[in-house]
Formats: sequence, C-alpha cells, structure tokens
Amino acid sequence: MTGGEVHDSKAFATLMGTGWIKRVGRGRPRLKPDRLAADKAYSSGVIRSALRRRSITPVIPTKSNERPDPTFDRDAYRERNRVERLINRLKQFRRIATRYEKRAANYLAMITIAAILLWL
Repeated sequence: MTGGEVHDSKAFATLMGTGWIKRVGRGRPRLKPDRLAADKAYSSGVIRSALRRRSITPVIPTKSNERPDPTFDRDAYRERNRVERLINRLKQFRRIATRYEKRAANYLAMITIAAILLWL
C-alpha cells in the first residue's frame, strides 16, 4: 500500500515481485500471470519491457501521444471493467474514498468491512 498522493505505477515492481495467483486445482500458486490488464497510466516503455522480460502479455491501451499497439487485445481489456466497478462500489464508503485511516492495517480492515457489507 502506498501513500494517497503516490502514483500507482511506483508500486508496480513490488507488486509483480510479491504477487501470486491461486491455482484452480491443487498445487502451489503461480508467480506469474499470462496477461496483465492495466489502464493508460501504466502505459510506459519501462513497464511494458518488464512484462515482456517475464513473458507476460501486457493488455494496456496506449496513450494518445504513443504509437498504437497492434497486438492490443480489446476484449481482454474490457474484462478489467469488473474490477473498476468493484473499486467504485467500495469508494461509496466515505472512509475508504477519503482514506481517513493513517495506518495500512486499519485501512485494509475498513476495506474488508466494506467488502463484507457489499457481499451481504
């Protein structure tokens, strides 16, 4: 978790180094996804080359000042909409949207409570 004023792409390397994906069946979790979907804020050469080095297909649209990527998978990018809608539903809770909590553990607890309320 980063500070509220820090750009999300600053935590990219940490997230890719510590993230894991649960397997459908038995076995250890995978340490690398097949594809990574992100918004235009992550459209940089550094991030794209880091993903390609790890054999991860980037599903990131290009910015208006960049050359269009012919391999961009529009259908896979549309699946990202589910995550965005969940984040918007969580931000309906004022305490999460404005991030009153100073400690990361307390903020995570508030997100957990909000997710439980949405689930119920």
